[in-house]
Amino acid sequence: MTYKKMFLFIIIICFFVVGLQTSHTTKPVNAFTSQVIQHGAVGDDVIELQARLQYLGFYNGNIDGVFGWGTYWALRNFQYEFGLKVDGLAGLTTRQKLVDASEYDRDYVKEQIRKGKDFTHYGGVENSKQTTPDKKDKQQTNNTNNQQDKKNNQQGANNNKQKPAEPTAANVPQGYSKNDIQLMANAVHGESRGESYVGQVAVAAVILNRVESSTFPNTVSGVIFEPRAFTAVADGQIWLTPNEQAKEAVLDAINGWDPSGNALYYFNPNTATSDWIWSRPQIKKIGKHIFAK
Repeated sequence: MTYKKMFLFIIIICFFVVGLQTSHTTKPVNAFTSQVIQHGAVGDDVIELQARLQYLGFYNGNIDGVFGWGTYWALRNFQYEFGLKVDGLAGLTTRQKLVDASEYDRDYVKEQIRKGKDFTHYGGVENSKQTTPDKKDKQQTNNTNNQQDKKNNQQGANNNKQKPAEPTAANVPQGYSKNDIQLMANAVHGESRGESYVGQVAVAAVILNRVESSTFPNTVSGVIFEPRAFTAVADGQIWLTPNEQAKEAVLDAINGWDPSGNALYYFNPNTATSDWIWSRPQIKKIGKHIFAK
């Protein structure tokens, strides 16, 4: 073999090895089409999006191929937890991360849809062992999703208009009054006005998580004014006039975004004086606050 042929042979081998390594390093997005999937979209891409989000535990609604508000908020939570841009759009980067993090059995999912079955696409569980929700859970989930859709459809409509100076009953989800929204905005502003927007949404989410927990009062005012619950109440900063960002953070939290990871507590490790709070299982840190169970 001449030196020229040997040189060409080595070059070809090098290209083959590099290509092989690249194919193993990056899992191409070949499951979705190339479209950016967004609210209002329908079809196979949305079915796959819902199935992958459900596989990872972010989506618990019906896999129906309709990109509604339940899918939107599930996608935002996924983007936040995986360090992506939180915009509710399934672009190339988000789709790639979904493909890398989940599995999708197209035939299995389509078969369940054709049979008219409601099913939970559990991650890591063989298809043959997956179960359908019982009637009670199904009814509860449907009721929750219906309420969430009503809430978020109204919120989505309001987002297309100029934001009002303060929240009104028209864009307050069922179960929360205008006073609840205003009081939460005051608390968020008093507790976390120096934090990022995500950090403020997380504080609002903690308040809502407490309302839903049997351990705390079941009203917004009861949670906020529970003795020694919030520093802003103790030092009077809760009565500062909240800005628009605090109000938007409250609405985002009510509409399903929980960056805190279902936390019931948060504290600033630099100023916390309670030994007890350090005993709580920690979930994550956002800005200066540690969020805990």
